[in-house]
Amino acid sequence: MYRVFEALDELGAIVEEARGVPMTAGCVVPRGDVLELLDDIKDAIPGELDDAQDVLDARDAMLREAKEHADAMVSTAGAEADSMVNHARAEADRVLADAKSQADRMVAEARQHSERMVGEARDEAARVAATAKRDYEAAVGRAKAESDRLIENGNISYEKAVQEGIKEQQRLVAQTEIVNTANAEAARLVDAAHAEADRLRGECDIYVDSKLAEFEDFLNGTLRSVGRGRHQLRTAAGTHDYATR
Repeated sequence: MYRVFEALDELGAIVEEARGVPMTAGCVVPRGDVLELLDDIKDAIPGELDDAQDVLDARDAMLREAKEHADAMVSTAGAEADSMVNHARAEADRVLADAKSQADRMVAEARQHSERMVGEARDEAARVAATAKRDYEAAVGRAKAESDRLIENGNISYEKAVQEGIKEQQRLVAQTEIVNTANAEAARLVDAAHAEADRLRGECDIYVDSKLAEFEDFLNGTLRSVGRGRHQLRTAAGTHDYATR
């Protein structure tokens, strides 16, 4: 390595001592000496420099290959990423479609359940109304029958009292005081019969009114039950709509 620096010094001295070319910055150097020094420099350069150059060349080649491999990996990764994104979008669309189908099915089932409950409530209301109507008609019939029986009993009692009064009047018709007493008793009996008839009519009216009041309470209870059923149906329908949303 020392010979390299020595030859370079000699080469510099030759250039400094060379004769200049007029009108230019050039000079005339002995070709043979310069070439000989250059050969000495080449021979004196250690082989490790050539090996280092080979290493540098190999490094550049490896860098190029690494860059090409990195570019290929980036391209492949980009393609895979695009594929994964497309697959994820397709999967998301499928999941969304399944969710929408499930939601539509649940809404349809809820609607069918609600309609079934409404139909059952209507049938129950119609059944209760029919039962209430039958009970009302039966109660009115019983009340009318009882009223007719009481009126009939009152009429019988009245006719009986009248007949007894007439008989008593005929029996005592010859005696004035007795006749007057009989007339008074007959009038009393007639008034008592009328009073009894009025009492019986009043009792019949009270009985009919109590039966009608019981039927009114029954109808009110039925209407409240129907109202609660409708409220529960509306509440259940609102709950299903909120869950769907």
